[in-house]
Amino acid sequence: MSVKIFVNLPVTDLAKSIEFFAALGFRHNPQFTDENATCIVFGDAVYAMLLTEPYFKTFTQKEIADTGKTVEAILALGVDSRAQVDEIADKALAAGGQPSKEPQDHGFMYSRGFTDLDGHVWELFWMDESAEG
Repeated sequence: MSVKIFVNLPVTDLAKSIEFFAALGFRHNPQFTDENATCIVFGDAVYAMLLTEPYFKTFTQKEIADTGKTVEAILALGVDSRAQVDEIADKALAAGGQPSKEPQDHGFMYSRGFTDLDGHVWELFWMDESAEG
């Protein structure tokens, strides 16, 4: 079975969100972009649909989480190296993101977290899969 994931996230300023993720090195797919939404491509099967808040509200009857007060999810992205964790996290902070926690170094696993422009929590991690647990 082949599975892809499309995480849908509300954003307040679509253009700024596209710029933010471009600054981190991720592209958006213009085929799935209009004034209401864009598709950020993280990998062959991992995508985030960034939806303007009014458009996001058409998909749910629930309130949008106030990311200044609550966390709706922690979105974890596994990358190829410790250096890549730092590179992307540093780019996120330079582009206006905020750190969400201190870096975590467990030897076999290293991670750093940040929030994007809309307060969504992201965690970048590298894990040595050959390490014994």
